[in-house]
Amino acid sequence: MKLVAKSLIASTLLAASSFAAPTFAADVSANLGFNTEYFYRGILQKASSANGGIDVEANGFYAGIWGADVGEGLEVDLYGGYTYSATEDLSFTVGVTDYEYTGEFDTYYREVNLGVDYKFLSVGYSEGVHGVDGASDEKYGFLEVTLSHNGFYGKVGSYSKDFAGEYLEFGYGTTVSDIDFGAAVILNSKELSDQVNDVGAATSGQGFNFSISKSFDL
Repeated sequence: MKLVAKSLIASTLLAASSFAAPTFAADVSANLGFNTEYFYRGILQKASSANGGIDVEANGFYAGIWGADVGEGLEVDLYGGYTYSATEDLSFTVGVTDYEYTGEFDTYYREVNLGVDYKFLSVGYSEGVHGVDGASDEKYGFLEVTLSHNGFYGKVGSYSKDFAGEYLEFGYGTTVSDIDFGAAVILNSKELSDQVNDVGAATSGQGFNFSISKSFDL
């Protein structure tokens, strides 16, 4: 984030919880985690990355802040939205996300998020802009489809518009003594990969991530 003021973050979260409290009970939680390789949407952000955040949820509405170490500063995400549960198996989500950075790792990403979940199938689409120093924002679309069952999952993601690239992710997650563990293999196209061949040309790549995290009710 091109520096999100701490007072602004704090006041936003306090306002969200104070607004929710008189009308309906809000669930407030915090989380801490660690990734051996922090991949996001098929792109390696940093090896050995710690993260943490705070979430507020009430009657389908949600808001939160989440941060991760990306080496050259922090990634700070602000997000909010609403999830409508049509049936026990079917739900729809609409939200917004703002990705910011405290250092020189990247500029901002700001997007609208749409999602549908039905049983073991999840489909999400995001439409956003990426800030470019001294030039017009780049526009991008991102489509993601996930199949999951008993902790195992497979995911395919694809970029469009000014961005390009695809990736596959296969993983497993479980909870032991209230601690979440996960492992995933990521296979990405050359547009998303940080790997090169013998002559320095970009190639498709692969990575492995092990994650551990813990959530706390506040």
